[in-house]
Amino acid sequence: MLSYSNLEGRKSLYLMLDPELILSLFAEDLPKPEHWESRYPMRNLPPGAIVTRFGPSPTGFLHTGGVYTANVAKNLARHSGGVYFVRIEDTDQAREVAESRAQFASAFEFFSIQSDEDDETGQYGPYEQSKRSLIYHTYARDLLLRDQAYLCFCTREELTELTEKQQAAKVGSGYYGEWAICRHLSSDEVAQRLNAGKTYTVRFRSQGDESRRISFEDLIRGQIEMPENIHDIVLLKSSDQDPRLPTYHFAHAVDDHLMRVNVVLRGEEWISSVPVHLQLFKALGFDQIPYAHIAPLMKMDGTSRRKLSKRKDSEANVEYYISSGYPAGAVLHYLRGLANSRLAEMSFEESASAPIRLSDCGVAGPIFDLVKLGSISREFIAHLSVDEAFDGLMTWAQSYDPELVEILLADKDLTHRLLTLEREPGAIQRKDLAKWDEFRSVYGIYFASLFTPVMDPADPRFGKVEAEMVRSLARDFADGYQHTSDKDAWFEQIRALAAKHGFAPTAGVYKKAPQDFAGSISDVSNVIRIILTGLTQSPELFRVAQVIGREEVLRRAGSLA
Repeated sequence: MLSYSNLEGRKSLYLMLDPELILSLFAEDLPKPEHWESRYPMRNLPPGAIVTRFGPSPTGFLHTGGVYTANVAKNLARHSGGVYFVRIEDTDQAREVAESRAQFASAFEFFSIQSDEDDETGQYGPYEQSKRSLIYHTYARDLLLRDQAYLCFCTREELTELTEKQQAAKVGSGYYGEWAICRHLSSDEVAQRLNAGKTYTVRFRSQGDESRRISFEDLIRGQIEMPENIHDIVLLKSSDQDPRLPTYHFAHAVDDHLMRVNVVLRGEEWISSVPVHLQLFKALGFDQIPYAHIAPLMKMDGTSRRKLSKRKDSEANVEYYISSGYPAGAVLHYLRGLANSRLAEMSFEESASAPIRLSDCGVAGPIFDLVKLGSISREFIAHLSVDEAFDGLMTWAQSYDPELVEILLADKDLTHRLLTLEREPGAIQRKDLAKWDEFRSVYGIYFASLFTPVMDPADPRFGKVEAEMVRSLARDFADGYQHTSDKDAWFEQIRALAAKHGFAPTAGVYKKAPQDFAGSISDVSNVIRIILTGLTQSPELFRVAQVIGREEVLRRAGSLA
């Protein structure tokens, strides 16, 4: 049996538990801390190399802020010659959502924030906390044997009653000082409860004093000073769980030490936990790890700012970007610019390869704006080569619009021709697409299988032109249509059509004597525009006609002729 004979006779300010009783609570062959220190040695990395981790919890979908943080963490590691890894923090198994892990895997790949190491390739796993329970048990037992932790038998009901008493007494809530009911139980009292089958948690025995303050250097925010922690936080959850899993605080301290993290990058909501974590590092005999608390993504709500919310904002869920078809590169470029504003001014290629600097991260949360992201994404898609754009569209459609895949493959040449037109030297880049799910609405006009001809001459899109005139214009346009590749000659057909039906040749002429004309040539152009595209604003009509071809022009015009 494992023995801690050096603890015998140790005096304590507290009613120290019998070491044999403590040892009986854990597996007989549970390793000592030295085993894990040897199992997870210091990493062999160059000087200045940064080791970061991203620790999502599978209790819901991955938040956009998680991608934001992970992107910064991976960038820091990559540019320093270090290591970035993902550690799934799944100790809250009661709240775990079944689909979370699959979504994580999809999002990690999409945004290129996969771990540099995993259970097969890394030496510091397992990379899921639920699989590291033996490690936590070792250090929990060690703290108990050194009187830095104790067993707490308080029930949920008793803790609720305790909180109510504290509220009535108008003191701070929590498990501390005189309110820590189990803190001073004798070894006999503990044994009696254990023999009675009472469940328990393992609590940290805080040495904090509310009159003292601690100070630490945050790599983003500079020097921060806070009151010491006085709360006896739970380290291991209830003994009726199998396996007994740790709380976030305990697992964080143990894992970041053993996995040799040397920069902890996390959201600013964890700043209040630093006093607890620093106490745990000291009690466990670990070196303190530098913290960098990054500001959360914000959103304008009217004239006020608030955090990007899982409950209120669809864009808080990374699945929104994947399913909508935003290119990952566009989203990542935007997020990098929010982290370091200098990167927003760079080209897509430059920002993708540039280092993010913690010193350039602001302490106020950056505003996340979908309109701005849309603008960046349009630029990004327009910047892609034809093949890159086609592949991106097809990859998205295979998952989210299978029918479109069949249409694109059936007329692959047309798709390439459309994408090529806006990328040819001298072409006007319309930059209509911000995301792939807009392809149907933007480019559907060019595909016979996606375009529904306008059948009603009284359609309000025709504006002030009366239904009978619409029908006459459509009929005469179809009857005399010449599918020429000469742009001026093609538009001459519109001018001739307008003159034949009594429309002014220019808006200026019509404005001078509206009573003499049926309308302006712009009205005729709008009718032909609606017939060919269904849109009141569209790409250049000549280009549309050239792309869809003569037969399709006649089919569309013939629907109203």
